[in-house]
Amino acid sequence: MINFPEIKSEIQFIQKNNEVELFLLREDLIHPEISGNKFRKLKYNLEAYFKGKYDSILTFGGAYSNHISATAAVGKIFKIPTIGVIRGEELIDKINENPTLSFAQSCGMKFKFVTRSAYRNKSDPAFLEELKSEFGNVYLLPEGGTNALAIKGTKEILHEKTKDFDYICSAVGTGGTLAGLINSAENHQITLGFPALKDSEFLHNEINQMAQGSDFELISEYHFGGYAKVKPELLEFINAFKQQFDVTLDAVYTGKMMFGIFQMINLGYFPKGSKVLAVHTGGIQGNQGMNQKLNFKNKKMII
Repeated sequence: MINFPEIKSEIQFIQKNNEVELFLLREDLIHPEISGNKFRKLKYNLEAYFKGKYDSILTFGGAYSNHISATAAVGKIFKIPTIGVIRGEELIDKINENPTLSFAQSCGMKFKFVTRSAYRNKSDPAFLEELKSEFGNVYLLPEGGTNALAIKGTKEILHEKTKDFDYICSAVGTGGTLAGLINSAENHQITLGFPALKDSEFLHNEINQMAQGSDFELISEYHFGGYAKVKPELLEFINAFKQQFDVTLDAVYTGKMMFGIFQMINLGYFPKGSKVLAVHTGGIQGNQGMNQKLNFKNKKMII
């Protein structure tokens, strides 16, 4: 059994504007390679892995997946064989060109590249049985790492020092982190989720199935065109944020959330006197891949 230390990430004051105080919960500082919500999601899944005496962990993700990167790092640290089912057969001979995949491979992760149509079956029982037949006694982790044990972990993000805030904000991918925050939020706290996806209506039902509370809202205006899509004003904001507050944001999740919160404060969304806590969920490794794309297009990169 592995023993995890009790972790309570630090809270950093960002600004006071329009009589609204904004703070950042620095979950990104938990670990350089397994930071933020990825640590939280993997914590109890790792315990289940060791209790079940599995031979390896098998999970799913795209070419720049934070979850793939973190799972591979966990495998290296705890000497667990890991397998990544990766979306996109065309990537099979491009591992060295991709910072996320090359890092995961350096940690010992083995890959199975599948077509995008086949990848859509990632939750299908028949497809999962095929993977078990191919790879043996595997512990299955879904895309993004979100399952009941992951939500148990993300529930621990909030703690004694976060009780006085009025709003809890988080970026949203699969919804597991937001569900954990909803489950642990105080009765007076409102939880706001900022989806990274353009079409995020389905998330309401997904989150309602995972969360025990209903006092949350999805702020869907700040996806900047969709998952992993960026615009110059977002990149300018991320770089300015780094220079002013010495905090690196990523362009897929936390950068969009913070951009949205800043704009919402300026527009008077939050009542005067509110205390807002934004959760930095990590994911900084994704900036390498994003910069690779931006450099190829001769566009300004993330500092």
